[in-house]
Amino acid sequence: MLIFLKRGLKVQSIDLAGVGMTSQRTRERLIQRLADQGITNQSVLETIRITPRHIFLDEALSHRAYEDTALPIGFSQTISQPFVVAKMTQLVLQGAHDSVLEIGTGSGYQTAILAKLCASVHSLERISAFIPKARERLRALKLSNFSLHLADGYKGLEESGPFDAIICTAAPKSIPSELMNQLKIGGRMIIPVGDSVQQQLKVIERKEEEFQSNVEDYVMFVPLQEGCTQGASAKSDAHTCCSSHSLACVPSIKTQTNPNPLATDSRCHPPNERR
Repeated sequence: MLIFLKRGLKVQSIDLAGVGMTSQRTRERLIQRLADQGITNQSVLETIRITPRHIFLDEALSHRAYEDTALPIGFSQTISQPFVVAKMTQLVLQGAHDSVLEIGTGSGYQTAILAKLCASVHSLERISAFIPKARERLRALKLSNFSLHLADGYKGLEESGPFDAIICTAAPKSIPSELMNQLKIGGRMIIPVGDSVQQQLKVIERKEEEFQSNVEDYVMFVPLQEGCTQGASAKSDAHTCCSSHSLACVPSIKTQTNPNPLATDSRCHPPNERR
């Protein structure tokens, strides 16, 4: 199925069906791989199966869309590995998920998966160049329960909160207090935390009097950056971690480690892993 989009005087087409290496048969092989790696939520698997990942990539890379790997989308950013998207989405669905805040729109792929499974998705992006293309792709999929915002991910979106779930697709060195305060009581945040050497994928749950933290996996994402940019300077600061935020003014976090996290040698992702 071809969908034609007008941008100025140029008409672009989006092929939702795909052929060859983007065909449904290729997608089925990816779904089997995800299931073999421990993704058990059938709604997540089905949503990834029917969502055309190739439309979120430049045409030159679309033939690799259904490989289980991160791929570049420009400005030193990537579309996340399908396993990572599935894992984080599965964690979101384990709690309330009517209202979700996503930090890092990127190509819009993770946004699309969330929008098909959650009632409302607000997605923040600091690189303005990503937003128009992401919006077009989401509209091509006939999704309407999302909003995209050019904003600093560290600050979240207080005016639309609090949220049932927050999912972050870039890694701060420590968990931003402003994001934690935008969780509802009982809400959860899925976030990679760490530096360029080691990062942990954490689930932060907000209780009445405290936050509880569980380590779910070991990953490697791009660092979470402060501020916004049109994109021209994104490449130069892509590997500069932000470290000016702390957990001051929020309740203490009790940390628990998943007794059976996936081994780092089998689930260690490229240093530019992103949505």
